[in-house]
Amino acid sequence: MKGLMQDWPLTVMSIIDHAKRFHGEREVVTRTVEGPIHRTTYADIHLRARKTAQALTKLGVKQGDMVATMAWNTYRHMEAWYGIMGMGAVCHTLNPRLFAEQLTYIINHAEDKFIIFDTSFVPVIEAVADTIPNVKGFIILTDKAHMPETKLKNVYCFDDLVEAEDGNFDWADVDENDACGLCYTSGTTGNPKGVLYSHRSNVLHALAANSADAIGLRSVDAIMPVVPMFHANAWAITFAAPAAGAKIVMPGAQMDGASIYELLDTEQVTTTAAVPTVWLMLLGHLEKTGAKLPALNKVVIGGSAAPRSMIETFERDYDVTVMHAWGMTELSPMGTLGAFKAGMEDLPFEKKLDIKVKQGRAIYTVEMKITDDDGKELPNDGVAFGHLMVRGPAVAASYLKGEGGQILDEDGWFDTGDVATLDPLGFMQITDRAKDVIKSGGEWISSIELENTAVGHPEIVEAAVIGIVHPKWDERPLLIVVPKPDTKPTKESVLAFMEGKIAKWWMPDDVVFVDEIPHTATGKIQKLALREKFKDYKLPSASAAE
Repeated sequence: MKGLMQDWPLTVMSIIDHAKRFHGEREVVTRTVEGPIHRTTYADIHLRARKTAQALTKLGVKQGDMVATMAWNTYRHMEAWYGIMGMGAVCHTLNPRLFAEQLTYIINHAEDKFIIFDTSFVPVIEAVADTIPNVKGFIILTDKAHMPETKLKNVYCFDDLVEAEDGNFDWADVDENDACGLCYTSGTTGNPKGVLYSHRSNVLHALAANSADAIGLRSVDAIMPVVPMFHANAWAITFAAPAAGAKIVMPGAQMDGASIYELLDTEQVTTTAAVPTVWLMLLGHLEKTGAKLPALNKVVIGGSAAPRSMIETFERDYDVTVMHAWGMTELSPMGTLGAFKAGMEDLPFEKKLDIKVKQGRAIYTVEMKITDDDGKELPNDGVAFGHLMVRGPAVAASYLKGEGGQILDEDGWFDTGDVATLDPLGFMQITDRAKDVIKSGGEWISSIELENTAVGHPEIVEAAVIGIVHPKWDERPLLIVVPKPDTKPTKESVLAFMEGKIAKWWMPDDVVFVDEIPHTATGKIQKLALREKFKDYKLPSASAAE
């Protein structure tokens, strides 16, 4: 017997419809690319999204077509986002930090019909324009007064297109399983692969993100997604915030500590989310100026592991709750969030930190387990670590056009490529990427744990660890660090600081000081580049073992 409930499709348009009907007056605040602060509302976003859909329809975009965006977090990007999806097309977010060759590949592979982008990315698009013959036109996200000079052909002004329409547009009649979003992975080997989100997966993921033990947004909240919309839907916030009716504060292109602080302060932001490098800049600004964050309640940190020292500083010095998170493009992207369980709030501060450095618990809609190399499930004892496997309604089943072949096992589990532990209470901790784990004497060493321990040193701003070939132990860890300005840490002081904080046999065999560490387009440490740079490096212990 089937239930007798309405067949109400889960489409992303229902989110912005809800925001317009019940939170139409709620603000969306943007630091614009042009400079000034811009204020609008969900009601206006809804109207201009419908106008965007009208304009794209007149330009020849059809249901199922791919329309790319390359833009910062702004109100215009949000209007384009919902307009594209609302007309039944697919919004393909482009990462402007990719190399030209990668952008060319992605745009051609996706078969994008139009590219919508901010003025700051005109040179990026011009550089690849001759290599993307299927793109019919270019729409620049600005008004007529700020339209830049460009050699691009078939160029349109976004505001001119929008303002020429009346908004009398009915959202496309789509199935909830139809595609609405596309984001390519930032894999360091091979070509990027397209993750194709459905309306249903995005709505379910937004609902999961808004559960109380996840980001848990409410209509009284003001959230600032510093994580870009081109990083897997800004961690679902662009859907979750309007679903809750929360105020959104969009930082635009200004990601420095002073600019982030200004918006957090003036807009009374209660919740924010970004990768650790952003918070390093913010904390540096706060330390330099002595400023505080009285309105901020919660910081979500993901993208890479947050150092214990960073979590401690936010919690102890600024009374801000840190929620560690983990996810990936293939998970829409959130997999875990670090909400406490009953009784944990009463633990001593150091014990709380022991929990907070873990990546958290699986959100509802995500199943999770760890396995050994043979696929055998390992115990959730917090000690055994193995391959992290996931499945759920917002987890990719395959990549666009079948790239990468079969990506699920026979039981529907997706191998994340991460190595992790799961403890008896369900808290997961990433110990490494499978390709980055250091195998020494038949045992595994976590490069991430070594990096986060080293960053706690008062004179270190960033650290990376890679495995170096060793004649006796197969591999041993090399610690690569960037000192803070005007400091001169020594190898001896760094290793002494780490002593007692990690297993003795995990201790790096050597320390190298560098001016900077290379990062991927999504802000993660580029281990591949470091391994290439130090491929001929000889550890002091290697000479002794020979």
